[in-house]
Amino acid sequence: MNTAQRRTEILKLLHQAEKPVAARALAAQFGVSRQVIVQDMAVIRASTPGILSTTKGYVLQQDKDSACTREFKVRHGQEQAAEELNLIVDCGGRVKNISISHRVYGRVSAEMDIRSRQDVNEFVQAINSSHSTVLSSHSSPGKWKTRNSGQAFAEKFRYPIDQK
Repeated sequence: MNTAQRRTEILKLLHQAEKPVAARALAAQFGVSRQVIVQDMAVIRASTPGILSTTKGYVLQQDKDSACTREFKVRHGQEQAAEELNLIVDCGGRVKNISISHRVYGRVSAEMDIRSRQDVNEFVQAINSSHSTVLSSHSSPGKWKTRNSGQAFAEKFRYPIDQK
């Protein structure tokens, strides 16, 4: 199998995959090194938008029209927020926003657009450097609104899911 055929097959596998596909697994399947797969993925990603690299492997981002959105009700302190956010992005999800129900102000929302561990780290640093706290510390349970692989996050923590 030549390089072009391998890249075509990798893209087909990503379209069929229900969970992230690790570079190591692709390397074993195609009989090449992991570094060859990483190089292949760089070329594929340059011509195919929407391929995400997570800590668990590569995932193909769903079309915005067909992607599912889930809302998770969570109650956590500031120290658990980073862990929850990392779990969501590690499963290929994206945190769109956070909302809380405040007794006086009603529903309060803030856009987040967290897609990677780097985004999570930047969020945590911003909270810590501004001497602020996460919104959930000001209300009843907060809600992370996510796209894509929220189911894996829910199963890991056994959170009820509101399908939206």
